[in-house]
Amino acid sequence: MGDAAHAESLDHEVFSRPFQVEPQFESIRTPGNYRGYPEGDRLPDQMKVRRIQNTGKSIGGAVARSYGFTDSPDAEVLVLGVNTAKEYGAVGIGRHGNVLLWGYAAPPAQMTDAGRKLFLNCIHYIHRFDGKGPLIRKIAQHRLNTIRLAPTQERYWRRRQKAKDPRVTVTPYIPDDITTQFLGDPNGLVQYYQDNIEFIYQDRQFRVDSELKSLGFHSNREMATLERLISLLQDEKHAPTARSLLTRYTNESFPEPQEWQSWFDQNKERIYFTDVGGYKFLVVPEGYLDAK
Repeated sequence: MGDAAHAESLDHEVFSRPFQVEPQFESIRTPGNYRGYPEGDRLPDQMKVRRIQNTGKSIGGAVARSYGFTDSPDAEVLVLGVNTAKEYGAVGIGRHGNVLLWGYAAPPAQMTDAGRKLFLNCIHYIHRFDGKGPLIRKIAQHRLNTIRLAPTQERYWRRRQKAKDPRVTVTPYIPDDITTQFLGDPNGLVQYYQDNIEFIYQDRQFRVDSELKSLGFHSNREMATLERLISLLQDEKHAPTARSLLTRYTNESFPEPQEWQSWFDQNKERIYFTDVGGYKFLVVPEGYLDAK
């Protein structure tokens, strides 16, 4: 990441409390690396940015991928960083629980006036979350990574087929049986995952949940899905599949349908779904999100 941030909205309080941040805007040519990611071809030729620091270097800081960054209710993007390697939307400044990601590398002496004020405001803001550690740890890849990885899979698959070293045993994110269906057609593989984006989950590899699709669901991450799966426990025909899917998408285990329903009713206002946290419906602890 370089010196600048994208000129997204300045409505967040880190731009006004306790110091008013007044950035100077300029236009840059859209970084070429942005074009190689989904929706990158729709970006304009010029992008409005604001400098956080003045080092004159195009690299030095670090951005976090946007995919899955806000995958839990305790995370938020504060600033999108201009970068030379990842996608547009990668996070230059963000918060996860009580952890502040400040992706810029320059010391205060090399920051702009607006950058210094923003830095102080971010420290002021993160103090509010003292003692509230992140709710989840990243244990899986976000489903949108299928779109990013799909065009490279045939090349990766062919290299592994030719490898004579028995130690080459790394499991690819996309299963070989799916890759081989689309040999010579990388766009078809991309389309396959786009068409099934709401049914993707990761069990070491990215899978499309055919069981969930067969029951007529629209997504594996909607609250309506969880609620209906619990109701299907009362259906003798579908109960075994529903129980299997509840095991897949939650960390809970109850012997009786009534117990599942009670758990849902008691926690439904605090239930959220996370890809990077393991493709699970999880529950925010009581009081965790209360403002300090």
